[in-house]
Amino acid sequence: MRRKRVGHLCGFGDDARRKGVDRATLVDIHPANICGRFTQKYTWEELHRLYRLTQPARNVRPQYNICPTDPVDVVIRGDAGLLVVPMRWQLIPPWWKKPLKDLPATFNARAETVAEKPMFRDAFRRTRCLIPASGYYEWESRPDGKQPYYITSANGPILTIAGLWTEWRDRVNDETLTTCTMIITEASSFISAIHDRMPVLLDRDSADAWLSGDAGLELLKPAPDDALRMWAVSRRVSKPGNGDDATLIEPVAVHVSAEPTTLFRLN
Repeated sequence: MRRKRVGHLCGFGDDARRKGVDRATLVDIHPANICGRFTQKYTWEELHRLYRLTQPARNVRPQYNICPTDPVDVVIRGDAGLLVVPMRWQLIPPWWKKPLKDLPATFNARAETVAEKPMFRDAFRRTRCLIPASGYYEWESRPDGKQPYYITSANGPILTIAGLWTEWRDRVNDETLTTCTMIITEASSFISAIHDRMPVLLDRDSADAWLSGDAGLELLKPAPDDALRMWAVSRRVSKPGNGDDATLIEPVAVHVSAEPTTLFRLN
């Protein structure tokens, strides 16, 4: 019997070991040049209002430290409108036949090459999605180590990230994984104070055009500087396995000697 499911690795359980996935490769990889952690802590009502969903309400569990290969909420087009479905945050192209341990890091797709890279080009043409996020983390290199920052919307409870999705058939275990990736682009001047990349963020009109295919590469650009705010958070976020901890996104003080000259927007 064919089964669909969403695999994940943050807890690195038996399923991940069975597939031969190296935990250090995807979970503990330091997010130096990628968007490798984010949060989903919205309510169903907020999702329904923003995306005009057509499906029945369901419980939404807050997640404060989502890692690559974790299950995440993803918005796709259905027959009667937009739907939220769970997917594995690590895109696996349908043609992939090697063990998952050999799959490159595919939880991010670069805007500059997404339309040509074999890993992503078919999904770019056919199966686009939106990844709702309450915020995401980036790390800044400092004299005393890497300092995480939490970045969130300045105007509402949800950021809409441009994404791609696929279904991958696991013939060994007779099941189908539904998987996704988020698209990243060069950082805005605001975000470039700590990092050189950021997710592609879409407003309502551009989200509709992205899903329908009416627009493409022209949407994959940095968000306006006034769209976001950010603050330093605990370095505990660098370790996986604490996704239920709401204190991860609370502001923390950063040592004066290590502070950059840029002032960060808190509200």
